[in-house]
Amino acid sequence: MTLSQLSIETKTWTWHGYPITYQTCGENGTPIVCVHGFGASSGHWRKNLPTLGQSFQCYAIDLIGFGGSAKPKPGNEINYTFETWGQQIVDFCQEVVGSPVVLVANSIGCVAAMQAAVIQPDISLGVINLNISLRLLHERKRDTLPLHRRLGAPLFQKILSYPPLCRLFFQQLAKPKTVRKVLLQAYNHPEAVTDELVEILITPAKDEGAPDVFAAFIGYSQGPLPEDLLPQLSCPVLILWGTKDPWEDIELGKKLGEFETVEKFIPLSDLGHCPQDEAPEVVNPIIEQWINEHEFIH
Repeated sequence: MTLSQLSIETKTWTWHGYPITYQTCGENGTPIVCVHGFGASSGHWRKNLPTLGQSFQCYAIDLIGFGGSAKPKPGNEINYTFETWGQQIVDFCQEVVGSPVVLVANSIGCVAAMQAAVIQPDISLGVINLNISLRLLHERKRDTLPLHRRLGAPLFQKILSYPPLCRLFFQQLAKPKTVRKVLLQAYNHPEAVTDELVEILITPAKDEGAPDVFAAFIGYSQGPLPEDLLPQLSCPVLILWGTKDPWEDIELGKKLGEFETVEKFIPLSDLGHCPQDEAPEVVNPIIEQWINEHEFIH
């Protein structure tokens, strides 16, 4: 089967009464579930699914609050936490995929994926993490930050807790020019920052409820850290890390690679925060080889 014969199909799954968007590609082999980072969506895996789908059953999910999924107001109905997203991933694997999967994730998606594997260990055959969010603004980590960031982060969170100010800030942030500027910081290869990519990130930001989700996550300084979750995993872990990531320091990332559950830590030379999108030709073969080496039963 050639690459051109494989297409991505977008579907909807109902979770706790909310519509959840996900994408599928490929029908055979080990199931893979891809989990995006903050502000992204299943579309961030559009360069990976058609290739990996030639060997595996591939899925990419929009976490609740992001992408095409519902964005309910935070509060009684939903809390935007890693426990929530972890449970969503668990339920997706059980109800939609119907068998254990390899979880492949980027940035904060890595924390959500690992949380899922901790909540329900038997859903995860393995975890592949790309540029894990170190969550440096977590309340347990702030003392390690420079003084200006240590003091500035709580002040910024307090300002954005005021809805009119948060909405104004979000409106400025969710503009093509601003999104492109942020992406050019995150990606080391500017040619990878395309109009298509900008549109993938901008479109969900226009949905009602998107500013509230943004505010909820910006104010979220609790929950699990990667170093809390890694030792609890009962499945093998592969970590990939772009060496030019401006947000998540690879030297701190290498310390996560020292946990016993991590089989391998692979630096990805000259790549930024989202290597699966910036250089799929580098990332896809590594994912495929690691999964094939394990001969996971499916």
